[in-house]
Amino acid sequence: MAWLFGYVDVTDSAFIVATLSIAFNPLFWNMVARWEHNTRALSRVFGSPHAACYCLGAVILLLNCVRSHCFTEAMKSQPKLEGLDCHWAYYLGLAILAVGTLFVTTSFLALGFTGTFLGDYFGILMEAKVTSFPFSILDNPMYWGSTAVYLGWSLMHASPAGLLLTAVVAISYTIAMLYEGPFTEEIYRQKQKGVKSK
Repeated sequence: MAWLFGYVDVTDSAFIVATLSIAFNPLFWNMVARWEHNTRALSRVFGSPHAACYCLGAVILLLNCVRSHCFTEAMKSQPKLEGLDCHWAYYLGLAILAVGTLFVTTSFLALGFTGTFLGDYFGILMEAKVTSFPFSILDNPMYWGSTAVYLGWSLMHASPAGLLLTAVVAISYTIAMLYEGPFTEEIYRQKQKGVKSK
């Protein structure tokens, strides 16, 4: 990974903006979701937990579009890596992007909109843990699929800046998983306690 720094200008404004966008997104949605879980403020403002969750989901989708745009602009502002600027790297990147897209899409279909966009923090709980594909082969397939999409996109563009930014994506998602996992488990533990006490 250190060799990438020789090919990437980390002081480039587009690279900095992309890095900040990548780091901001999971921080934002986790802070807002926890705030909602503790206060139910968004549910009150929007009149229901579902409406509030759909609104947050729309904001997250918009932020993800901004992040992807910033990522692409950062790649375009930096030189390509000659060794990756070939057909095999392009098609490898395309294959990785396709697998990532498969994981993201099937995760969304398995979880639904509210399951994908932190509905459990709004009190919209799933009946049971999702164990169908892709959850049957990978924990957090939405995050790893998204990371694969960025990795594939970077290889397709022979971009060392993209590869470095993909590492930032992976680190950001890993931190998000460490933050979200135990909290979500506690939400469902509380649900089970409530069911048992009835």
